[in-house]
Amino acid sequence: MGIGPFFFISYTIMKNVATTLSERLRSLVNAMGYEFVGCELQGQSQHAVLRIYVDGEKGVTLTDCSKISQQVSAVLDVEDPIQGSYALEVSSPGLNRPLFEIAHYQKQIGNRIKVRVGANVHNRRNFAGVLLRVEGSDIHLLVEGVEIVLPFSDIEKANVVADIRLK
Repeated sequence: MGIGPFFFISYTIMKNVATTLSERLRSLVNAMGYEFVGCELQGQSQHAVLRIYVDGEKGVTLTDCSKISQQVSAVLDVEDPIQGSYALEVSSPGLNRPLFEIAHYQKQIGNRIKVRVGANVHNRRNFAGVLLRVEGSDIHLLVEGVEIVLPFSDIEKANVVADIRLK
């Protein structure tokens, strides 16, 4: 999943949305028999998108996403946690699975990931490398032969880089 042309709403707002909505959405999605992977708010005012990632034991289908979207939409209409208009998207995490929690990183040790941090680390904000380990709340990433330590609290966005090889 690339960063794309979206302007990201501030890190604070995204964290607040995740904090405010995550547990409610997690409960709802889990009660429906799916795994709530995470959510993110991207865009600006009239072009904002609330994207919710869900998964299932056998993956999720378009029908699954539609069912979840209807339930989530009803909750959001009642609770109205986001100011302004936005589009709701319910999606599978896909091959380039987003990483929202420390537990997500622990499952990806040895895989390539992309990470974007809020403030410069080693004069940059974007990193791509192999996830070496997770120690406490620090992510250890091998980038161009150098081990970089990134505090989880500084990470704005991260995702797995799918290793697709044609045979």
